[in-house]
Amino acid sequence: MKINKPSRINGRVPVLSAQEAVNYIPDEATLCILGAGGGILEATTLITALADKYQTTQSPRDLSIISPTGLGDRADRGISPLAQEGLVKWALCGHWGQSPRISELAEQNKIAAYNYPQGVLTQTLRASAAHQPGILSDIGIGTFVDPRQQGGKLNDVTKEDLIKLVEIDNKEYLYYKAIAPNVAFIRATTCDSEGYASFEDEVMYLDALVIAQAVHNNGGIVMMQVQKMVKKATLHPKSVRIPGYLVDIVVVDADQTQLYGGAPVNRFISGDFTLDDSTQLTLPLNQRKLVARRALFEMRKGAVGNVGVGIADGIGLVAREEGCADDFVLTVETGPVGGITSQGVAFGANVNTRAILDMTSQFDFYHGGGLDVCYLSFAEVDQYGNVGVHKFNGKIMGTGGFIDISATSQKIIFCGTLTAGSLKTEITDGKLNILQEGRVKKFVSELPEITFSGKIALERGLDVRYITERAVFTLKQDGLHLIEIAPGVDLQRDILDKMDFSPVISPDLKLMDTRLFTDSTMGFTLPDATH
Repeated sequence: MKINKPSRINGRVPVLSAQEAVNYIPDEATLCILGAGGGILEATTLITALADKYQTTQSPRDLSIISPTGLGDRADRGISPLAQEGLVKWALCGHWGQSPRISELAEQNKIAAYNYPQGVLTQTLRASAAHQPGILSDIGIGTFVDPRQQGGKLNDVTKEDLIKLVEIDNKEYLYYKAIAPNVAFIRATTCDSEGYASFEDEVMYLDALVIAQAVHNNGGIVMMQVQKMVKKATLHPKSVRIPGYLVDIVVVDADQTQLYGGAPVNRFISGDFTLDDSTQLTLPLNQRKLVARRALFEMRKGAVGNVGVGIADGIGLVAREEGCADDFVLTVETGPVGGITSQGVAFGANVNTRAILDMTSQFDFYHGGGLDVCYLSFAEVDQYGNVGVHKFNGKIMGTGGFIDISATSQKIIFCGTLTAGSLKTEITDGKLNILQEGRVKKFVSELPEITFSGKIALERGLDVRYITERAVFTLKQDGLHLIEIAPGVDLQRDILDKMDFSPVISPDLKLMDTRLFTDSTMGFTLPDATH
């Protein structure tokens, strides 16, 4: 497909309104969209212009959408505005749940819908930039992206096989086809008159460069939203992340904000300021903090870990309370290294970050087994230790980086509550009291679709734990073993009766550490790596 582009005059990058820019998107284009949750690096002005144009003119039609990272607010932002019948016919996303209106189209079989692991997807875009047909990886074997299971297809109308099983030197790999995009929506903070762009006010880089290279090298058109423009060749070369020759159109939005609904720039989040140690960032003593505290017990000095979104994301704050946050390094898959992890939809908008990598390189490190430990939230767990997060209760959420992270981390800590749906607890007198039980059991007999394979983890020799507010389990060859219970709960009534299967009860079953249940610092000392 040949795509028309506006011409440069005297080397200057064309500067258009968002409405003018989206007129260059033809029917059946493959649009790759940069951005993460909470407005991180989201080219909102371009997305809105495209949605408005289609609503008015019913053009362009039948787009294919690629979104490596879940952008949106779990409601109406992100790529949700593009969820209009006829505008989108096909989508390949790393995460779906941040833009639920797109997910609804997939759930209703109105579009073809695929899910690659987030890291794999960004790597296939890098492959596309190099005109490679795809990538080989053992990430995803034994999960729903394995073609022996669902092959990454999310609904009944999705037919084409994008993932194949291959064997090389007697080892199984998955071949992920690289889809070549020909339109890009990316964002930066500043660019010069030739399109060279810097990210000084942004939270991170994500895979902006990879996307721009992939679209450019496949004859496409790269549209970049920025907050301001400066004179040619005045940006410091080490601050430039996107070279100007990759950019075809610039859209200037002087009102561009760092995140949704906030001040234009939070200098702590952009890394310009460092939060003072005296600043109080604490969690109240509740089930969320209880899980984070117990999860911290699995950390070791000098370890490099990953923390995921959800109930697991409190571990950084708990470590800060205990004075051991500097004894290990937590990373986020989107690129941040170190610092205090944010919570909510803008996950990854950290403060006191030590370094920020591009997302694709971060996943290279993960895939190669670089993580000592990871902390991930779970939706459901079955008797084989399998975990489901990408689809439950009929809703498509997508994997995000879950598969990439959990496939090779030496220790895998899944965090969550034993039940869900209006669960209410309180912690008093050093005990956990269940005031109202959750309506939904999260420990089920067998998962219909698998996001984490217990079998593969055991074959790879990985250490797997499941931490809840009232019980701790570990995975062994014969299934889940219950190894700890909270003081104040009844084993039969509050744990076993709230599971659809019977775990192995450890002969060494013990109470969870009483320090977890006190409304003061625990006096916790991080163990050495050998323990």
